[in-house]
Amino acid sequence: MTVRTGTSGRLGRGLSLAVWGLTRAVLLLCVFKVFTVPGPDVTSDVSAIYRGWYEVFRAGSYPLDDVTWQYPPAAALAVLSPDLFPFLDYACAFFVLVLLCDALVLGLLLRAAGRPGGGSAGVWLWVLGVPLLGPTVYARYDLMVTAVAVAALLAGVRHPRALGALAAFGTLLKVWPVLLLAGTAPGRATRRSWSAAAVTAGVLLLVAAVALPGAFVFLTFQRDRGLEIESLGALFFHVARQFGWSGRVELRYGSMEFAGPQVALVSTLALALSVFAFGWLLVWRLRARTFSVHTPADAAFTAVLLFTVTSRVISPQYMVWPLGVAAVCLVFRGSRMGLPAGLVLVATGVTLLEFPLGFAHVVASDAEGVALMAVRNGLLVVAALCAGHRLWRETVPGARRGRTAVGPFSPAGREDTPASAP
Repeated sequence: MTVRTGTSGRLGRGLSLAVWGLTRAVLLLCVFKVFTVPGPDVTSDVSAIYRGWYEVFRAGSYPLDDVTWQYPPAAALAVLSPDLFPFLDYACAFFVLVLLCDALVLGLLLRAAGRPGGGSAGVWLWVLGVPLLGPTVYARYDLMVTAVAVAALLAGVRHPRALGALAAFGTLLKVWPVLLLAGTAPGRATRRSWSAAAVTAGVLLLVAAVALPGAFVFLTFQRDRGLEIESLGALFFHVARQFGWSGRVELRYGSMEFAGPQVALVSTLALALSVFAFGWLLVWRLRARTFSVHTPADAAFTAVLLFTVTSRVISPQYMVWPLGVAAVCLVFRGSRMGLPAGLVLVATGVTLLEFPLGFAHVVASDAEGVALMAVRNGLLVVAALCAGHRLWRETVPGARRGRTAVGPFSPAGREDTPASAP
């Protein structure tokens, strides 16, 4: 087992910190509008929408009549968090908080990479991947949620209850962190993590319901959402517009959605794909027998990819979810998620090209817009299928187990540590 120590390890750590600092300084200059990025103003969500919700919360209620409020109850904490820096205006405080969450993730990954069996690939995936999303990543609260998810997965290596509690908290911030529980080892680890998650979620939901009226109004607003133009299913209508499809693009529920003939059908098919993805995960869970220290992260990465790809909405900031979970996978040298993680990294860069840089082309469904969406979503589909295949092969008895090709984000050697007996 190789432990990264000595001068080379310190140099690598120092270089990653330097690159992180430089790239994050550029992101801050963008959100503070020292530099202007072409395309829509990505900071308006914070300065207008989040700030509006903030005032509603301060008045003593959830946003009962605002259909753009589609988030679980604990999301109120993210909206209210700029109060931690009362000497800054709302938007500035929010950007600083996201930067601190970014730094927290980096610190957690560096610590994990320095342990026996750890590697630096996950650190570099995070350092390089986040700025590829451009200023959008600092102008949404998704990075805060990702920080909770990263902390949950890394804490879960030794403390399953901490994984469960943090996953529950993340779920009440933005739902998707519930997927972190998919790959916990059968037996004691699953019992402890899932029971901690249930208790934590129950307590937090009770507190939210008692504290402010309207804690569950988001369910109605989320249910009524349509097919967002950046989703996988929307590709059908981007192409159909070239052949005279009579539908249109509308601003609905806070995002640009397709409206017109067959949209409801494709939206329903997207939901059916999500159900199919859940079914596959359930079958995998029932058949998997080999659980290693990296399996919870690998399973979570696969699950997040599957549900992102099949979602009716794939907003640009969603890319930070699989990016963060992939980074956790790659701090374990035994993980075989190097290739799908690399595909997510490339897809993240393409996302910046489509939003905000090329968003007008996406809205118009012209050749450039269709190409950008086809490439970005195609990369995500391939990444999800690849991750699922590798997870199955590594954990299900009888599956073919061969060494995978080593790529730029693939561990050089295998150092599995079983987490439980079959």
